[in-house]
Amino acid sequence: MNEAYVKQNTENGIATIEFFHPAHNSLPGEVLANLANTITEAGNDDAIKVIILKSGGDRTFCAGASFTELININDAETGKVFFSGFANVINAMRKCPKFIIGRIQGKTVGGGVGVASATDYCMATKFAAIKLSELNIGIGPFVVGPAVERKLGTSGFSQIAIDANSFYEAEWAKHKGLYNQVYDSVEELDEAVQKFAENLCNYNPEAMKEMKKVFWSGTEDWDGLLAERAVISGRLVLSDFTKETLKRFK
Repeated sequence: MNEAYVKQNTENGIATIEFFHPAHNSLPGEVLANLANTITEAGNDDAIKVIILKSGGDRTFCAGASFTELININDAETGKVFFSGFANVINAMRKCPKFIIGRIQGKTVGGGVGVASATDYCMATKFAAIKLSELNIGIGPFVVGPAVERKLGTSGFSQIAIDANSFYEAEWAKHKGLYNQVYDSVEELDEAVQKFAENLCNYNPEAMKEMKKVFWSGTEDWDGLLAERAVISGRLVLSDFTKETLKRFK
Protein backbone atom coordinates (compact mmCIF):
# COMPACT_ATOMS: atom_id res chain seq x y z
CA MET A 1 0.00 0.00 0.00
CA ASN A 2 2.02 2.93 -1.30
CA GLU A 3 -0.62 5.07 -3.00
CA ALA A 4 -3.30 7.17 -1.36
CA TYR A 5 -6.89 6.10 -1.83
CA VAL A 6 -10.47 6.40 -0.69
CA LYS A 7 -12.56 3.32 -1.29
CA GLN A 8 -15.99 2.05 -0.37
CA ASN A 9 -17.29 -1.47 0.10
CA THR A 10 -21.00 -2.07 0.64
CA GLU A 11 -22.39 -5.33 1.97
CA ASN A 12 -25.77 -6.10 3.55
CA GLY A 13 -26.63 -2.44 4.00
CA ILE A 14 -23.29 -1.52 5.59
CA ALA A 15 -20.98 0.83 3.66
CA THR A 16 -17.37 0.72 4.82
CA ILE A 17 -15.49 3.81 3.67
CA GLU A 18 -11.72 3.55 4.02
CA PHE A 19 -9.06 6.19 3.39
CA PHE A 20 -5.32 5.72 3.24
CA HIS A 21 -2.14 7.71 2.72
CA PRO A 22 1.40 6.31 3.04
CA ALA A 23 2.41 9.25 5.27
CA HIS A 24 0.63 7.95 8.38
CA ASN A 25 -2.79 8.46 6.78
CA SER A 26 -2.31 12.20 6.49
CA LEU A 27 -4.92 14.02 4.44
CA PRO A 28 -3.91 16.00 1.34
CA GLY A 29 -6.56 17.95 -0.56
CA GLU A 30 -7.33 15.23 -3.09
CA VAL A 31 -8.00 12.62 -0.41
CA LEU A 32 -10.16 15.09 1.55
CA ALA A 33 -12.24 15.86 -1.55
CA ASN A 34 -12.69 12.17 -2.38
CA LEU A 35 -13.62 11.40 1.21
CA ALA A 36 -16.26 14.16 1.36
CA ASN A 37 -17.77 13.05 -1.95
CA THR A 38 -17.82 9.38 -0.98
CA ILE A 39 -19.57 10.12 2.32
CA THR A 40 -22.15 12.30 0.56
CA GLU A 41 -22.87 9.65 -2.08
CA ALA A 42 -23.20 6.91 0.52
CA GLY A 43 -25.61 9.08 2.47
CA ASN A 44 -27.81 9.41 -0.62
CA ASP A 45 -27.79 5.68 -1.41
CA ASP A 46 -31.04 4.06 -0.25
CA ALA A 47 -29.36 0.64 -0.19
CA ILE A 48 -27.06 1.81 2.62
CA LYS A 49 -28.35 1.83 6.19
CA VAL A 50 -25.19 2.60 8.14
CA ILE A 51 -21.62 3.75 7.39
CA ILE A 52 -18.34 2.62 8.94
CA LEU A 53 -15.48 5.11 8.55
CA LYS A 54 -11.97 3.72 8.89
CA SER A 55 -8.42 4.20 7.67
CA GLY A 56 -6.00 1.71 6.16
CA GLY A 57 -3.18 0.05 8.05
CA ASP A 58 -3.08 -1.06 11.65
CA ARG A 59 -1.28 1.80 13.36
CA THR A 60 -2.10 5.51 12.89
CA PHE A 61 -5.74 6.37 12.23
CA CYS A 62 -4.91 9.80 10.81
CA ALA A 63 -1.94 12.17 11.06
CA GLY A 64 -4.04 15.18 10.10
CA ALA A 65 -3.09 17.71 7.45
CA SER A 66 -0.52 16.84 4.79
CA PHE A 67 2.70 18.67 5.68
CA THR A 68 3.80 18.41 2.06
CA GLU A 69 0.84 20.53 1.01
CA LEU A 70 1.07 22.88 4.01
CA ILE A 71 4.69 23.70 3.14
CA ASN A 72 3.70 24.58 -0.43
CA ILE A 73 0.90 27.02 0.46
CA ASN A 74 2.06 30.49 -0.63
CA ASP A 75 -1.12 32.56 -0.76
CA ALA A 76 -4.25 32.99 1.33
CA GLU A 77 -6.65 31.60 -1.26
CA THR A 78 -4.69 28.36 -1.59
CA GLY A 79 -4.62 28.12 2.19
CA LYS A 80 -8.36 28.64 2.42
CA VAL A 81 -9.01 25.97 -0.22
CA PHE A 82 -6.78 23.46 1.57
CA PHE A 83 -8.34 23.93 5.00
CA SER A 84 -11.79 23.95 3.42
CA GLY A 85 -11.09 20.30 2.59
CA PHE A 86 -11.44 19.43 6.27
CA ALA A 87 -14.53 21.63 6.51
CA ASN A 88 -16.11 19.78 3.60
CA VAL A 89 -15.48 16.36 5.16
CA ILE A 90 -16.92 17.40 8.53
CA ASN A 91 -19.95 18.99 6.90
CA ALA A 92 -20.51 15.93 4.70
CA MET A 93 -20.50 13.77 7.85
CA ARG A 94 -22.80 16.21 9.64
CA LYS A 95 -25.34 16.29 6.80
CA CYS A 96 -25.19 12.58 6.00
CA PRO A 97 -28.60 11.09 6.92
CA LYS A 98 -27.01 7.79 7.97
CA PHE A 99 -25.26 7.06 11.25
CA ILE A 100 -21.47 7.03 10.80
CA ILE A 101 -19.52 4.68 13.05
CA GLY A 102 -15.88 5.68 13.57
CA ARG A 103 -13.33 2.85 13.72
CA ILE A 104 -10.19 4.36 15.26
CA GLN A 105 -7.39 1.78 15.40
CA GLY A 106 -4.47 3.99 16.44
CA LYS A 107 -3.18 7.47 17.18
CA THR A 108 -4.91 10.41 15.60
CA VAL A 109 -3.57 13.95 15.30
CA GLY A 110 -4.92 17.37 14.34
CA GLY A 111 -7.49 17.15 11.59
CA GLY A 112 -7.83 13.45 12.27
CA VAL A 113 -9.27 14.26 15.70
CA GLY A 114 -11.82 16.42 13.91
CA VAL A 115 -12.79 13.56 11.60
CA ALA A 116 -13.18 11.18 14.55
CA SER A 117 -15.24 13.81 16.38
CA ALA A 118 -17.63 14.16 13.45
CA THR A 119 -18.65 10.49 13.59
CA ASP A 120 -21.92 9.67 15.32
CA TYR A 121 -20.60 6.74 17.35
CA CYS A 122 -16.87 6.27 17.78
CA MET A 123 -15.10 3.02 18.72
CA ALA A 124 -11.35 2.75 19.28
CA THR A 125 -8.48 0.67 20.56
CA LYS A 126 -6.52 1.54 23.70
CA PHE A 127 -3.73 2.68 21.36
CA ALA A 128 -5.88 5.46 19.86
CA ALA A 129 -4.40 8.43 21.71
CA ILE A 130 -5.30 11.89 20.40
CA LYS A 131 -3.38 15.13 19.96
CA LEU A 132 -4.27 18.57 18.62
CA SER A 133 -0.83 19.66 17.43
CA GLU A 134 -1.78 22.71 15.35
CA LEU A 135 -0.47 25.31 17.81
CA ASN A 136 2.93 23.66 17.52
CA ILE A 137 3.30 24.83 13.93
CA GLY A 138 1.82 28.28 14.43
CA ILE A 139 -1.80 27.73 13.45
CA GLY A 140 -4.69 26.36 15.52
CA PRO A 141 -7.50 23.76 15.32
CA PHE A 142 -9.92 26.32 13.93
CA VAL A 143 -11.73 24.26 11.29
CA VAL A 144 -12.02 21.06 13.32
CA GLY A 145 -12.63 22.94 16.56
CA PRO A 146 -16.44 22.99 16.45
CA ALA A 147 -16.59 19.21 15.90
CA VAL A 148 -14.04 18.50 18.65
CA GLU A 149 -15.69 20.89 21.09
CA ARG A 150 -19.08 19.30 20.40
CA LYS A 151 -17.71 15.98 21.66
CA LEU A 152 -15.17 16.99 24.33
CA GLY A 153 -16.88 20.14 25.61
CA THR A 154 -15.17 23.51 25.80
CA SER A 155 -12.94 22.44 28.69
CA GLY A 156 -11.63 19.27 27.03
CA PHE A 157 -11.19 20.97 23.67
CA SER A 158 -9.29 23.93 25.09
CA GLN A 159 -7.10 21.58 27.15
CA ILE A 160 -5.80 19.57 24.22
CA ALA A 161 -5.67 22.58 21.90
CA ILE A 162 -3.42 24.51 24.31
CA ASP A 163 -1.38 21.47 25.38
CA ALA A 164 -0.34 20.88 21.78
CA ASN A 165 2.69 18.70 22.62
CA SER A 166 0.83 15.97 24.47
CA PHE A 167 -0.99 12.85 23.41
CA TYR A 168 -4.09 12.11 25.47
CA GLU A 169 -4.83 8.44 26.02
CA ALA A 170 -7.86 6.68 24.60
CA GLU A 171 -9.41 6.30 28.04
CA TRP A 172 -9.24 10.08 28.50
CA ALA A 173 -11.00 10.52 25.16
CA LYS A 174 -13.64 8.01 26.24
CA HIS A 175 -14.15 9.76 29.57
CA LYS A 176 -14.61 13.08 27.76
CA GLY A 177 -17.11 11.63 25.28
CA LEU A 178 -15.16 11.30 22.04
CA TYR A 179 -14.89 7.52 22.15
CA ASN A 180 -17.93 5.48 23.09
CA GLN A 181 -16.06 2.19 23.48
CA VAL A 182 -12.36 1.29 23.82
CA TYR A 183 -10.94 -2.18 23.09
CA ASP A 184 -7.65 -3.93 23.82
CA SER A 185 -6.87 -4.93 20.22
CA VAL A 186 -7.71 -4.14 16.60
CA GLU A 187 -9.27 -7.59 16.29
CA GLU A 188 -11.67 -6.91 19.16
CA LEU A 189 -12.42 -3.47 17.74
CA ASP A 190 -13.27 -4.84 14.29
CA GLU A 191 -15.51 -7.53 15.71
CA ALA A 192 -17.36 -5.00 17.86
CA VAL A 193 -17.73 -2.46 15.03
CA GLN A 194 -19.14 -5.08 12.67
CA LYS A 195 -21.58 -6.40 15.24
CA PHE A 196 -22.70 -2.88 16.14
CA ALA A 197 -23.24 -1.95 12.48
CA GLU A 198 -25.21 -5.13 11.82
CA ASN A 199 -27.45 -4.37 14.78
CA LEU A 200 -28.13 -0.83 13.52
CA CYS A 201 -29.29 -2.31 10.20
CA ASN A 202 -32.25 -3.83 12.04
CA TYR A 203 -33.60 -0.39 12.96
CA ASN A 204 -35.96 1.86 11.02
CA PRO A 205 -33.86 3.98 8.61
CA GLU A 206 -36.33 6.87 8.92
CA ALA A 207 -36.06 6.81 12.70
CA MET A 208 -32.25 6.90 12.51
CA LYS A 209 -32.39 9.74 9.99
CA GLU A 210 -34.63 11.79 12.28
CA MET A 211 -32.44 10.97 15.30
CA LYS A 212 -29.37 12.19 13.46
CA LYS A 213 -31.10 15.52 12.77
CA VAL A 214 -31.77 15.86 16.48
CA PHE A 215 -28.21 14.97 17.48
CA TRP A 216 -26.76 17.60 15.13
CA SER A 217 -29.31 20.28 15.97
CA GLY A 218 -27.65 23.66 16.45
CA THR A 219 -24.93 23.07 13.84
CA GLU A 220 -26.91 24.42 10.89
CA ASP A 221 -24.51 27.37 10.57
CA TRP A 222 -21.43 25.19 10.14
CA ASP A 223 -21.21 25.66 6.36
CA GLY A 224 -20.45 29.32 6.95
CA LEU A 225 -18.64 28.89 10.27
CA LEU A 226 -16.13 26.32 9.04
CA ALA A 227 -15.51 28.35 5.87
CA GLU A 228 -14.66 31.34 8.07
CA ARG A 229 -12.36 29.16 10.15
CA ALA A 230 -10.62 27.94 6.97
CA VAL A 231 -9.82 31.56 6.12
CA ILE A 232 -8.18 32.02 9.53
CA SER A 233 -6.03 28.91 9.13
CA GLY A 234 -5.19 29.85 5.55
CA ARG A 235 -3.94 33.23 6.74
CA LEU A 236 -1.95 31.89 9.68
CA VAL A 237 -0.17 29.24 7.60
CA LEU A 238 1.43 32.15 5.69
CA SER A 239 2.83 33.78 8.84
CA ASP A 240 6.60 34.02 9.27
CA PHE A 241 6.37 31.90 12.41
CA THR A 242 4.57 29.05 10.65
CA LYS A 243 6.73 29.22 7.52
CA GLU A 244 9.88 28.95 9.64
CA THR A 245 8.42 26.10 11.66
CA LEU A 246 7.35 24.16 8.55
CA LYS A 247 10.88 24.35 7.13
CA ARG A 248 11.85 21.72 9.70
CA PHE A 249 9.57 19.25 7.98
CA LYS A 250 11.09 19.64 4.52
